Amino acid sequence: MINVAIEKKEELLNASELRHDILRDEWVIISQERDKKPNDFIDDDTKQKYDLELDVFADPEKTGQEKDVLIYRDENDEWTTRVFPNKFPAVNRDAVKNDLSEGPYQAITAVGSHEIVVTRDGRKTLALLEKNELAEVIDAYRERYIELMNGNNVGSISIFHNHGKRAGASIIHPHSQIISLPIAVPAVTREIQACRDYTQKTKSHLFEVIAEHELESGQRIVYTNDKFIVYCPFASSHAFQMRILPREPQPYFERISPEGEIFLADALSKSLKTLYNTLDNPDFNYYLRTAPCDGQAYDEYSYHIDVFPRTHVYAGFEFATDIEIVPMAPEKAAKSLRESIL
Repeated sequence: MINVAIEKKEELLNASELRHDILRDEWVIISQERDKKPNDFIDDDTKQKYDLELDVFADPEKTGQEKDVLIYRDENDEWTTRVFPNKFPAVNRDAVKNDLSEGPYQAITAVGSHEIVVTRDGRKTLALLEKNELAEVIDAYRERYIELMNGNNVGSISIFHNHGKRAGASIIHPHSQIISLPIAVPAVTREIQACRDYTQKTKSHLFEVIAEHELESGQRIVYTNDKFIVYCPFASSHAFQMRILPREPQPYFERISPEGEIFLADALSKSLKTLYNTLDNPDFNYYLRTAPCDGQAYDEYSYHIDVFPRTHVYAGFEFATDIEIVPMAPEKAAKSLRESIL
C-alpha cells in the first residue's frame, strides 16, 4: 500500500500539497511551484567570522562568567565542556513565585534557571565535533536536567541550540541553552494531547506508528542506528527539517542510558554533519522536547530532537494563517541529506 501511495505522489510531483502535522495539529503547504535545489538555500551573507578577541566563552573566567555548575575535563585536565549560569537570564533564578494576574489576564513571576552549555573550541560548530564530544554535550544536558528538575517550582525544562545570526545566536562560540520554567511548555502539552487523542482513537502509540511507517516507507529517512531514526517529518515546517526519534518511545529524556547517549550523539552528529555538507554550514536551530517534570505519567509521548536550518523568513501569509509555505518537499530534502552523509 505504501508503494502505491508513493507512486501516486510521484504522479502529482508538480502539485502543491496541504499537509497536516498530526503532532502539532497544524497545516503546512508544500509548494512544488517554488521547489528549489539545495544550493538555492545557501546564503553566504549570513556567515559570521570568528574573532578570538570577541569570544566571551573562550576564557569564561577572564570575561567574568559565573562559576561553573558542571565542567568536563580531558586527561590533561583541560576543560572540554562546561555549564554556567547565563549572565543575562530570561528568567529569575532567585525570585519567589508570585501571582501577578490582573483582571482577565493571568501572570506569575518568571521563576527559573537559565544556563549555558559551552564546548571548548569557539571555531568548531557542533557539526564538526566527534561523536564522543557530542555525547559529552548530551551528557551535560542530562546531568543538568536531572539537577534542575529536582528544584522548586519546576514544571518543564527546555534545551535548545542556536547556530548563526538567523537562528538567534548573538555569540558565535557554539553554545546550547537550558531554561527551566514553573509551567509546562505549551508546545509540549499540545504534542502530548495529540498523542493521547491518537491513542484513545486508535489504541496505538503515535510515535511507534510514525517510526514504523517512516522505516517501512524509507522515502523520508535520513539516517538510522540501533536506537534512533532520523527523518524529515511528513509535514515539515521548514525545508530540510529533521527529527531524531527513539525507535522505542521514551517520554523522559533524563532516563537515557550512557549507551543511549552514544547512539543519540551518533544520530545528532549525522544530522548536523549532513546539514553542514548539504547547505554549506547554514544557520540552524535544534531543540529537545521531552515530557514535563511534574511527576505525572506521559506514556503516550516520546522525547525527540528537531533540527531545522533557517531556510526561509516568515511573511504575511504565515503570520496571518499560522500555515508555513515550505519550498521543498521533505522527500526531496531527505534524498539530498542522505547523499551528503559521510
